[in-house]
Amino acid sequence: MATDRMKERMESMGFLEAAVKISHTSPDIPTDVQLSMKEHFLRRTQRMQRQATEPASSTRHSSFKRHLQREMQVGSLDLGNDYEVERDEKPTGIGRIQPELYTQKNLEMEASSKNSAINCGKINFSLKYDYENECLLVNILKAFDLPAKDLCGSSDPYVKVYLLPDRKKFQTRVHRKTLNPTFNESFQFPVPYDELAVRKLHMSVFDFDRFSRHDMIGEVVLDNLFETSDLSRETNIWRDIDYATSESVDLGEIMFSLCYLPTAGRLTLTVIKCRNLKAMDITGYSDPYVKVSLNCDGRRLKKKKTTIKKNTLNPTYNEAIIFDIPPDSMDHVSLHISVMDYDLVGHNEIIGVIRVGCSAEGLGRDHWNEMLAYPRKPIAHWHHLLESKKSEKEWKARTASFDSQGSCPSPRPPASP
Repeated sequence: MATDRMKERMESMGFLEAAVKISHTSPDIPTDVQLSMKEHFLRRTQRMQRQATEPASSTRHSSFKRHLQREMQVGSLDLGNDYEVERDEKPTGIGRIQPELYTQKNLEMEASSKNSAINCGKINFSLKYDYENECLLVNILKAFDLPAKDLCGSSDPYVKVYLLPDRKKFQTRVHRKTLNPTFNESFQFPVPYDELAVRKLHMSVFDFDRFSRHDMIGEVVLDNLFETSDLSRETNIWRDIDYATSESVDLGEIMFSLCYLPTAGRLTLTVIKCRNLKAMDITGYSDPYVKVSLNCDGRRLKKKKTTIKKNTLNPTYNEAIIFDIPPDSMDHVSLHISVMDYDLVGHNEIIGVIRVGCSAEGLGRDHWNEMLAYPRKPIAHWHHLLESKKSEKEWKARTASFDSQGSCPSPRPPASP
């Protein structure tokens, strides 16, 4: 072993001397420089021998370093010759996300989910006009593939039938625990033949619940009664039941006039009449009256009401309701008009509401502005009644801007002319 080391040192010394004497024509290198170069080469050879005898480092450390390098700077990662990509090799689409492949599937999924949400089964009915008795015969035959509303996976369906704009309503019997009920029930709607073109047939399908509010399954509205035939003979019709959460049957209309006298500070609302109100009693009629509230910034200042009209869906009032409001408060006040059904026992029910004022929407705002534009002149309009909850939400959204302006002033008595 010692002789081998001596040979290696002699060979390294010879290599050093050969490296120092670069050319015969070059000047001689000083002795001290040659000694320092010899020591440098000896230390280098000893280091190389130690590295040859030490064990190789673990590969998991190199992979860990490579992982850190990839996280910190992916662009500067050197994968070595083994990971170089050939220039002639063309990149493939494997592993890449191609959005165009998923667009059609998403559209199909949205369409199917939309159809499943809207379609709530089918209903079969027939129509025929009786010329002798001047009435429309509506025969509710059956329903098919209704959605389950009960926990047991079934429903207790029945059908309500209207011939709008009349408020008269018919209803089928309740069929227990079935999604494919057979009704076979006929109803007669007295109506002249000439008026059929402006009538609409409305059918609402419900799930009966003994202990809570009945769930609405859906509805069908036939706008054109002459869509399939002239109704001279019985016509069988199938229709899809459209999804609905509440009956979209009209609540009725109210006609009233507004007149404002700026000099006297007096607002006069004249309730003229209502038509086609929703029936609230078992008899198919209502006992309607009109309640008018003067509001300011969500606070009710005054309340007045008309007389009660018994057993009618088309009451006539012609009653005036007067409020004293100074001109500088007209932009802050509004009127809340409610058509109520009087009940001798229990609470009175709201048929529908309408709001008029600067912050109202649609015709309620236009009617108010027209009244202000033409003072001392009564301005009359028909207004469609809205559901109480829906009207309340719209009103809160519209009046939210007034909260930042502080509370509105209460109407003051006008100065004497």
